[in-house]
Amino acid sequence: MSPSFAWKIPLRHSSISRHISSVDGGDAKRGNDMRRPSTRHGLAALALAMLPTPIFAQAVEEPPADDKTFGLGQIIIVTGQRPEGVDIGGSTVNSEAIYTFNRNSLDEAANLIPGVSSSNTGGSRNERLIFVRGFDRFQVPLSIDGIRVYLPADNRLDYGRFLTPDIAEIQVAKGYASVLDGPGAMGGAVNLVTRKPTKAIEAEARGTISGDRGVDYAGYNVFGLLGTRQDKFYVQGSFTRNFQDHWDLVGGFMPTANEDGGAREFTRTSDERINLKAGFTPNATDEYAISYTRQKGEKNAPIETTVPLPVQRYWSWPYWNIDSIYFLSTTALGDRATLKTRAYRNTFDNLLRSFDSRAQNTQTLPRAFNSYYEDEAYGGSAQLDVELTPADTFRVAAHYRRDRHVEYQQVFPSGFTEPDQVNEEDTWSIAAENTLVLSPALTFITGVSYDWRDLKRAEEYGTPPGGGASRVFSYPIRNADAVNGQGQLVWTPNDATRLHASISSRARFPTIFERFSSRFGGATSNADLKAERATNYEIGGARTFGPVRAEGALFYSRLDDVIVAFPLIFNGQAVTQSRNLGKGEYYGGEIALSAAIGGTLNVGANYTYTKRDLNDPSNAAFQPTGVPTHKGFAYADWSPIDRLHIVPNVDIASDRWVTNTAGTRFFRTGSYVQANLRVDFEVMNGIEIGVGGRNLFDDNYQLADGFPEAGRSFFASVRARY
Repeated sequence: MSPSFAWKIPLRHSSISRHISSVDGGDAKRGNDMRRPSTRHGLAALALAMLPTPIFAQAVEEPPADDKTFGLGQIIIVTGQRPEGVDIGGSTVNSEAIYTFNRNSLDEAANLIPGVSSSNTGGSRNERLIFVRGFDRFQVPLSIDGIRVYLPADNRLDYGRFLTPDIAEIQVAKGYASVLDGPGAMGGAVNLVTRKPTKAIEAEARGTISGDRGVDYAGYNVFGLLGTRQDKFYVQGSFTRNFQDHWDLVGGFMPTANEDGGAREFTRTSDERINLKAGFTPNATDEYAISYTRQKGEKNAPIETTVPLPVQRYWSWPYWNIDSIYFLSTTALGDRATLKTRAYRNTFDNLLRSFDSRAQNTQTLPRAFNSYYEDEAYGGSAQLDVELTPADTFRVAAHYRRDRHVEYQQVFPSGFTEPDQVNEEDTWSIAAENTLVLSPALTFITGVSYDWRDLKRAEEYGTPPGGGASRVFSYPIRNADAVNGQGQLVWTPNDATRLHASISSRARFPTIFERFSSRFGGATSNADLKAERATNYEIGGARTFGPVRAEGALFYSRLDDVIVAFPLIFNGQAVTQSRNLGKGEYYGGEIALSAAIGGTLNVGANYTYTKRDLNDPSNAAFQPTGVPTHKGFAYADWSPIDRLHIVPNVDIASDRWVTNTAGTRFFRTGSYVQANLRVDFEVMNGIEIGVGGRNLFDDNYQLADGFPEAGRSFFASVRARY
């Protein structure tokens, strides 16, 4: 057994396997973040076809000997089976599926998983989002190899910037996320697991060229990997780059004063990532690895298609860069204990430029600025697993993180550059979890954690609350804490069946932005803002019926102390203030099916129903935006002759709540049916070529008001593996 899977409890009895929102506000210096979307096709037929299937969960399996997943970088996921080949699990999607369905960014790849949906903020930020059972990017932490990616100012992660070609597996914990993996997982957790070599010489190279709906050049993706696995060590390096020159709107798009159709303006992006790792494996149980990841990005933001040009924002990001160096280890302490450690240092550098006009070549008006973020985080964790008895394993973990955020802004027309404003904060967590085997088929897990946040500095430049000349001033310092608890019961009557029931109460602390941002003078601070909380309930499981695998779950979440923008009068001015006044519930169900038919055909499908009721007492019209009520994905992998694979697939979503640009009106839109196709042929051992297309029927839809999505596109690729 590999060190990362070295559970002391017999594996078939263990209830833990290693597989695997609601309003974004505006930034005081970085503008408003809004979601919107379009109406059409329903999912009733797909739902009726799937729902009669029994909802059970699959037995955990050991990873195959050639598993390329970096085990030290995995998080603990409570249910689900790790899929192999072109397959999508209930909580994971692997590299082969990501490649086959040509999903080169995190938002696109995670959207394949049931319970996960992708969206778009729209607005001047135009960031790509993912939601997990309705929970947003603030409430669902993102990690790479178990190391949290966090932007301390506002945590506005753009999931379109995170590339997937070098990822072995995307893990998604939904609702129940183990307290051992750290704080903040109010609605779940997302983890990108990188690859590691499994052979003495391992190499891979890929290249994909993209074409727009007229099959003109639209961009490319390249990926290369070289590594070696020896008896006591391994070394690997990989590089991936994704360049998008543009994408095309659908053929039926009606031109507006802002957008004439064809190539969508300001859709040029460039992203690349390098990952280097070296590991030492002195024996069968211990592993020590150091890894470095460098992610560079630059992007533009399309403008709204209908809002008058004089009130549009013209923003671009010349750089959006993340660096991370981290050390991971697992060490056996005798026969009954294991120590796991993580230590890391992350940096985030970001420049947002605002221009006078759509030409993006002048900065002379008061609306223009250059806004700089320079962030640094360091910390670590330690986890001790102890087998108290053959049927009882106790685990305890401690986490520490120091975040330092530095921001400053150059304003126009004066060209004045503000002094640095610094925010520093420590976050701590201690957690314990116990796994008790009650009988050969029944396992009970309980977990508890205590999180606390220690704010050191909170600075801003401008007019202090009491008045006076502009200067750097400090907000009131307030600390916070939260207690989390969870439990799960797992029944495994046989190797083909697994059922589970769980409850988890988790909190997440508000960001600096939520506590202190003035939102261009439209808000006042609230240093005493508390943590949000969700109590998540789930029943589900998986079962195999010969060549058919089915897994699914029913879920319900109760949300309390939800942060909303409360209107009030401050110093004679109408503003808003973040307050813990919202409450609501999310509920629904999901199911995933796959089957092998004969020796030439594999099929799979998943479906998710999500209902969100969220109350904002300050806004009677409010609706939680960004998540479709119904979402599905289906595919077939047909190999009529040796070396040939034909993979038709379809993405389906119903409409969703969105808001207009001003945030004053909520409406439903955004339904789509995307037909896609890929054909691959292995020309010789280890070398294959492929062609395919996305949105082949040119379906016209938008996930944010005034921001239509891409129309038909094509791609051609080549892959060589050794």
